[in-house]
Amino acid sequence: MEYRLTVGLEIHAELKTRTKMFCACLSDPDEKEANKNICPVCMAHPGTLPVINREAVHKVLLVGSAVGGNLADFTEFDRKNYFYPDIPKGYQISQYKYPLVSGGSLAGVELTRIHLEEDTARSQHSGEKSLVDYNRAGVPLMELVTEPVIRDAETAGRFAKELQLLLRYLGAGEANMEKGEMRVEVNISVAPVRSATEINQKESPVLGTKVEVKNLNSFRSVERAIAFEFKRQSKLLDKGGKVVQETRGWDEAKQETFSQRKKESSHDYRYFPDPDLPKLKISEIPEFLPEQLKSALPELPWAKRERYMSYGLKEDEANFLVEEDGFLQIMFEVVTRRTEDRELTRLAANYIISDVRGYLNKAVVNWDKNASSNMGPEAFLELMTMVKEGEVSSRAAKDIIPEMFVSSKSPKAIAKEKGILQQSDAGALAEIAKKVVEANPAVVADYRAGKDAAMQFLVGQGMKVSRGSANPAALREAIGKAIV
Repeated sequence: MEYRLTVGLEIHAELKTRTKMFCACLSDPDEKEANKNICPVCMAHPGTLPVINREAVHKVLLVGSAVGGNLADFTEFDRKNYFYPDIPKGYQISQYKYPLVSGGSLAGVELTRIHLEEDTARSQHSGEKSLVDYNRAGVPLMELVTEPVIRDAETAGRFAKELQLLLRYLGAGEANMEKGEMRVEVNISVAPVRSATEINQKESPVLGTKVEVKNLNSFRSVERAIAFEFKRQSKLLDKGGKVVQETRGWDEAKQETFSQRKKESSHDYRYFPDPDLPKLKISEIPEFLPEQLKSALPELPWAKRERYMSYGLKEDEANFLVEEDGFLQIMFEVVTRRTEDRELTRLAANYIISDVRGYLNKAVVNWDKNASSNMGPEAFLELMTMVKEGEVSSRAAKDIIPEMFVSSKSPKAIAKEKGILQQSDAGALAEIAKKVVEANPAVVADYRAGKDAAMQFLVGQGMKVSRGSANPAALREAIGKAIV
C-alpha cells in the first residue's frame, strides 16, 4: 500500500542567560567540574522558593515575536510530575495550559506553541555505574512544538536548522546540538493513503499511531530517524501488524530506532499550577509589550537571505553568508552598505566564500589579534574595487589576500611590491601596443583577415613586454587602435 507520513516536532533549546531559570546559580554549559553550579533551590531542598528568570521570559517572547506568534497576556508555570534520577524535585517546572507563545510559523511550518521550562540534569552511564551531574538542572529551556504538518524528512531537518539560526541571530541561545543545547524529538505518524487526492491535502483525515523518537542531537539524525521510522512502520502495516504508541531512541551506530518505553499522555504527568510561583500578566511589563519586542528584533535570517539573493547571489551563496555569523558576514555587510554596485557585491561574495574563507580555514595563527594585519572590511573593499576596475587581475587578488592577513600595508602597496599592479595608463599602453604591432606584421595581417585568435596572441606579447603589469582589457583596446 501507499502510506502517508506526518511529522510533528518538539524542540528543546537551552537559553543563553547568566543564571538558571529559578535560582541565581550560573548557567554555564561549558563547566567541566560536576555539580559545581548548584544550590538549595535548584536541588529542591525543603523550604526553598524559586524565582522566575526575567531574561529567559524575554528571550522566549522575542522568539515568539520573530515567528509571528500570539504572545500571551496571561501565563503561569505548572508542575509536570514524573520521576527520573536527573530531576531533583521529582517534578519539572514547565508550562501547560498557558504557554508564553501560541501559533506562528517558521520555514513554512505552522507552530502550535512555545513555552518555557527548566532543563534536567545530565546522566552519565559507565558499565554498572551511573552518575548524575546537576549543573544543567534548572537551566532555562525553551520548548517549541510544531503542528503535525511536516510530510518529509528534509523539511524537518530544514526547520530545525532555521530555528537554530534564529536563536543565534536573536542571541537567545547557541543551540549547539553536539553539546546538547538543542535537542529534537520527532513525532511520527504513518497511515495508509485513503484516496488519490488525500496525499496532497494539508492534513490527513486519518492519522496513524504516534511514535516519538527522543533526543536527536544532529540534523542528520533527525532526517535519518524519520526516514527509518517511515520505512519500519510501513513494513509493519504491510504485514498486518499494529504500530504501538511508544517512545523510541536513536542508535547512531546502527542507524535505527529502538523501543524505550510506552508513550505517556498529558494526564499521566498530573499537571497543576506551581503554588510557589506568581501568575504573570505580560501586558503589565513594559519591555514585554509587542511593540517593544518588535523594535528589539534584528534583521531576521530569512529577510537577510532574501536581501542577499536580491544582489544576484545564488541561493547556496546567500545561505552560507546568512549562516556565517562572524568575520566573513561582517566583511560582506560592509561591501553591501558602501556600494550599490551589484557587480562589485557579487565579486566580493565570491572572494569571501572561496579565498578569505579558505585562508581562515588553513590559518594557524590567531590573525585577528595580530596588530600588523590589514585584513579588515575597508581594506577588502579596496581590493575588490581594484579587481573590478582592472588595477589587479583576479589571479593577483588571490595572492594579495593572504598577504593582507599578515601585513599592515594596503592592497595597492602589496600589489606594487609584488609587481602585479596592472598598468591602465592610456599613453603607456599605446607605446606597448605600437611595439607589438610593429614586431608582428604577419599576425597583424591575420587579424585583419578576420582571425580573432591573432588578437589573443598580440595581447599575450603585450603582456610579456609589460612584464604582466598591463591591464589585459585595456591593452587589447590599445592594440586594436594601433592596428586601425
